[in-house]
Amino acid sequence: MEDNNTNKRVAAPLLLDLAKSLSSELRLRILEALSEKPMSVGELTKMLGVAQPTISINVQMLEEVGLIETAQKLGRGKICSRTCDSLTLDLPMVPSESLKVKEIHMPVGMYTAFQIKAPCGLVNNEGTVGSVDEIATFYMPERAEANLIWFSEDGYVEYSFPYPVAVDQLPIRELRVSAELCSETFEYNEEWLSDITLSVNGHELGTFTSPGDFGKTKGHLTPVWWKGGTQYGLLTEWLVDETAAYINGERSAAVTVHELQLSPEKPIVVRFEVKPDARHRGGINLFGKHFGNVAQDIKLVFSR
Repeated sequence: MEDNNTNKRVAAPLLLDLAKSLSSELRLRILEALSEKPMSVGELTKMLGVAQPTISINVQMLEEVGLIETAQKLGRGKICSRTCDSLTLDLPMVPSESLKVKEIHMPVGMYTAFQIKAPCGLVNNEGTVGSVDEIATFYMPERAEANLIWFSEDGYVEYSFPYPVAVDQLPIRELRVSAELCSETFEYNEEWLSDITLSVNGHELGTFTSPGDFGKTKGHLTPVWWKGGTQYGLLTEWLVDETAAYINGERSAAVTVHELQLSPEKPIVVRFEVKPDARHRGGINLFGKHFGNVAQDIKLVFSR
């Protein structure tokens, strides 16, 4: 958790979710109430004069965009803390002649390597691919059409992206990887933590701790026939530039884009992993553009 009086940088792809979270007077009042000290959901209910279920729902929305962190405390229930006192927004920009941008979208089922544990599975637009909890299913060619994949505890999935083909030979100055993801456990658990590390060409860009496996609310894009279980994830972005790496705008590693040794002669290997020695070995759900809340596959953005 960040100390008070800190600033959080919000990357452009995350602005819409942030704007939605701040578009409620109640959520602004919750943030105001937490400016002095952490408080329990019960304390917020008493202070703001709003029903506890309503407070819980709005706390969850603020938690999903990283403005609030929560922790269970014996005898007090869920304790809520504000993560920052100010925000810096990266507004979207049209690429100029000096900044050339290329995007590549990779379906979640098009992984090129994996090491996983059951429970696990894949789902496409029509239903389950192969057999749930059978690792052999992950080798099936039908995996390419998956829009949701999951595995438990620790393990990884890897994707091989092509180097962006361009007439110019300008070096890549910035690389962004974004995906909708969350933790994985039986059915779902909104407080199931998982440490998800992203690496590019073997260099770790940082670890995002997913706050839960979300299933209470239906995902906006999740098919109506998908009953129970995980419904949506959190859009999470890793960025690496010429100075450092960042997760959702916060510095996460000292690695630079030049250390990735990106080259047209070899693929760009992106790995989503829960490491065997992670503190929270809570699995992964990865969402494609037809599941969850965000209409995108895994996205790689190159800036020259």
